[in-house]
Amino acid sequence: MTAHADHHVLSDRKRLWAFWVGCLIVTAGVVLHVPMYLMGADIGYRLAGMPMDLGMTVGMLMIPPGCALAGWGLLPRRGLHHEHDHHTVEVTPPEDAPLSLAHWALMLVLVVALIIDIMKPASLGFVVPGMLKEYGVSKAMVAWLPFAALSGTVTGSIIWGILADIFGRRASILLSAVMFVGTSICGAMPDFWWNVIMCFMMGAAAGGLLPVVYALLAETMPSKHRGWSLVLVGGLGAVGGYLASSSCSALLQPEFGWRIMWFLNLPTGLILIALSGAIPESAKFLMTIGRMDAAHAVMKRFGSVVRERVETPEEHHHVLTVPPISTRYAGMTLALSIAAVAWGLVNFGLLLWLPAELVAEGHSVGVSSQLLAKSALIAFPTVFVCAFLYSRWSTKWSLVVSIGVSALGVAGVLTIGPGVSPVLPVALMIIGTNGLLAILLPYTAESYPLKIRGRATGWVAACSKSGGLIAQLLGILAAVPPLKVAALMIIAPLVLAMALMAWFGTETRGRDLRELER
Repeated sequence: MTAHADHHVLSDRKRLWAFWVGCLIVTAGVVLHVPMYLMGADIGYRLAGMPMDLGMTVGMLMIPPGCALAGWGLLPRRGLHHEHDHHTVEVTPPEDAPLSLAHWALMLVLVVALIIDIMKPASLGFVVPGMLKEYGVSKAMVAWLPFAALSGTVTGSIIWGILADIFGRRASILLSAVMFVGTSICGAMPDFWWNVIMCFMMGAAAGGLLPVVYALLAETMPSKHRGWSLVLVGGLGAVGGYLASSSCSALLQPEFGWRIMWFLNLPTGLILIALSGAIPESAKFLMTIGRMDAAHAVMKRFGSVVRERVETPEEHHHVLTVPPISTRYAGMTLALSIAAVAWGLVNFGLLLWLPAELVAEGHSVGVSSQLLAKSALIAFPTVFVCAFLYSRWSTKWSLVVSIGVSALGVAGVLTIGPGVSPVLPVALMIIGTNGLLAILLPYTAESYPLKIRGRATGWVAACSKSGGLIAQLLGILAAVPPLKVAALMIIAPLVLAMALMAWFGTETRGRDLRELER
């Protein structure tokens, strides 16, 4: 390693103090809220109407500057490019090599990251009953809570997608985790509207993690293994998040009340920060900011072949410039965006409205509840089927088929009525939407050039939450349409997305992502 490289490595290490001090300040700010929570132990941890004490006020004031300091510590150090230095680094994925221990460790850590991330929106359904009882608010008012959370995830997906292209993939994941720790104070809020505000912040922190994880994994895995690993990590993270939130609720809520579900952000966020050593920065991102020695180290760790070559003057002229985005991306972006919005409408709308409609049609509450309760079990094998089809058959057509299965399930809702079993349409909807969720973001991460991959994946992730945002807004306004009308309205964007995807989508199976940069 050169002296010049040594200087930048030492500079980075010196600035790490800012990140760790920022983490300590945020953690301390959260801990100052714990006494307020424990004061309510004798009354079932009910804090509604209690005045905020000095510790809570100081703790709340500590968290924003702590997050800012941690973010400053994560800003990447850019390398210097000398005007006459025409050497560059080319990284070649080991196409036929088996996955190394480093790859498996990365996948495991990112599955844990996604489980932690998805636990938060999944916990909403478990805390709402306790909130209704403690705050004494109506169901229409409590609907502002998931609305704020989904608004936060839409905002976070877009902002973190942009930050991933500026800060880097690893830094964005860690900044999201620090904010995640800060939002633990939601568990001590004595006022309902403070909870709504903090729920927005929680959503913003959680919503940013998902697209960045896919971008990092797409840029780190060898092309031969990229497809199935993306789908498997995303699918297991989603199913694991729902199972973890339901398990924690069953174990902890009876003893510690609904607020404990928010305080779990503290240990889970710190776990993610503690695992940061197993999360590398994307070597492709490091090269775009001139950190060639760091890129060497990362890719050698993951078994890639790293070689230097001399550029021609024409090649050198284009180093670090934003690649031109041709009009062919517009059609694909439109297709992915519509598919994502339709998924949100089904997952956060149709499937949530279905139980009440089934009861109105004469089905028992038990039957309707069991149908949706089994969704995680149905989703689990779907993940492996999707991973197989995505990696062995076709990425593009796997996505088209998952959209089509979702459309068939939504169309089946039109047949539900007295004496007609809802099992088949519900099963098709669950299988289709879980397949769509497992494939959508991995496909997006594989379809865009490096310079815009983070923000493109973030945009599609935001679209998936915006469908839920529309559904929740309809609930707040008491404007939820009849189930069959809603199904008719959702079929149209699903069919349109399927047609656009078939026309504009490109096959990414086994593709070397460097082709996109050309």
